[in-house]
Amino acid sequence: MKTSLIIIPLISALAAAPAVADFAINVGAISVAPNDSSSSLNVIEQVAGLTSGSTAVAVNSNTQLGLTMDYRFQSNWAIQLIAATPFSHEMTVQGSAIDGLKVGKTKHLPPTLLAQYHFMPANQTFDPFVGVGLNYTLFFDEQVDNELTTALQALGVTSANDSVTLKAKNSIGLALQAGVNIKFSDNLGLHLMLSKMDIDTTGRVQVNGNTVQSVDINIDPYVAMIGLRWTL
Repeated sequence: MKTSLIIIPLISALAAAPAVADFAINVGAISVAPNDSSSSLNVIEQVAGLTSGSTAVAVNSNTQLGLTMDYRFQSNWAIQLIAATPFSHEMTVQGSAIDGLKVGKTKHLPPTLLAQYHFMPANQTFDPFVGVGLNYTLFFDEQVDNELTTALQALGVTSANDSVTLKAKNSIGLALQAGVNIKFSDNLGLHLMLSKMDIDTTGRVQVNGNTVQSVDINIDPYVAMIGLRWTL
């Protein structure tokens, strides 16, 4: 009953809002800046004689070409799809005597679908908004760095004939957003946005197909974009 009291007025408000049907494309620089944390490299710590819990995995930032599309179906409501060229991130060890050791790198695509609420009616020069939605991150082209391969051989974990690979699990999570569209003319404008995305993965170092080290990594990046906006 309480849920109905909330949902019914919301549906009524959306139905009563004037339809707009504006479609826009935003193109520009989009940057992923991880706010990361991870579990420790417990197996490597044990083999190397390091203090338990003294290591973590850090993920660096990357900037790519961003392409976002939004459809404003009501005066104050829109949906947006965030896409980009593949991001590339390096992973390194953080902490202990092996601080800075390069683990490897991976690429990912993070398509994100959001519902946006715009504080101003449509066709305003200054158009601030907030959004919430879901992010799906697809990891691919994972590569082990030679520094990790050399370290594993030195510790006696692997030999020169072993195949060492890296795998990362795909992720789905919540995305929050705030931003503003600034209109220059009827069709051209500026798009600024900042998102916080919940991206969690499990990285696995495998030797001949068998996992020898597993690490849970919370990437949880801030995603910022500045781009030109074209309203169709």
